[in-house]
Amino acid sequence: MKHIILGILAAFVLVGCDKQKTAIDDNKEATKSAIDNRKDAVDVAAAEAKKQADVDATIEKAKIEANKVAAQAQLDADKKKAEAKAELEKAKVDAVKK
Repeated sequence: MKHIILGILAAFVLVGCDKQKTAIDDNKEATKSAIDNRKDAVDVAAAEAKKQADVDATIEKAKIEANKVAAQAQLDADKKKAEAKAELEKAKVDAVKK
């Protein structure tokens, strides 16, 4: 009878240990899964941030190019204005001589 009771007690201890080990393994897997999900979320966020940075850089480059073109157009207009003023001054000088 003693041996039967000890056998049943040992069985309960082993079953209890197996349940604890299973719970620990389940907890470990849940933790790993949660970490993997967070890693995936970080990857997605980084990819989106890179896309936005590329868009922002493209917009900034376009603004710089537009400013350059506008400045060059203004300088070309100023150059033509200076040439026209010079022609006017020459014409005045020629008119005074005659």
